[in-house]
Amino acid sequence: MNIIELIPNLHPIFVHFTVGLLSTSAGLFVVGYVAKEKKWAENFLTVARWNLWLGAAITIITVGTGLYEYYTVQHDEPSHSAMTDHRNWALATAGFFWILTLWSVRNYRWKHPLKKSFITSIIVASMLLMLTGWKGGELVYQYGLGVKSLPQISAEDQGHSHDSSASGDNHGH
Repeated sequence: MNIIELIPNLHPIFVHFTVGLLSTSAGLFVVGYVAKEKKWAENFLTVARWNLWLGAAITIITVGTGLYEYYTVQHDEPSHSAMTDHRNWALATAGFFWILTLWSVRNYRWKHPLKKSFITSIIVASMLLMLTGWKGGELVYQYGLGVKSLPQISAEDQGHSHDSSASGDNHGH
């Protein structure tokens, strides 16, 4: 069994790095901006920039693996529509973050102070990122895309419970 059979979809691996790095970056930029008079604020902004720049780089792979999945995962018409919606939001969101990354590099290189317009933009981009992630989650949890198989529920399984007191099992199974 090769890695592609074991993990049929690499997109979720990279998407979690993208979401983690970019959302952490946004939070750190906000804290650094709000606390700009504090000595430690510049450290927050340094870490925010690195998270943004790494997140933008990983996003290239995330978008690439997402497009690969878009064209290869088996799906029906309703899930195709949801996939297209997620893809469109993802491309727009990635583009927005890449613009913010170039803006951040420019500001850093030319030693421009952090402006409210940048903070507002990265907050908006983060909201788009959450929406895009939500739409991606729907593809898995509502449409069952990207999973190797769904469990087959039998009549016996209908009474299944995780309540450990009901079964006498101390492990909750």
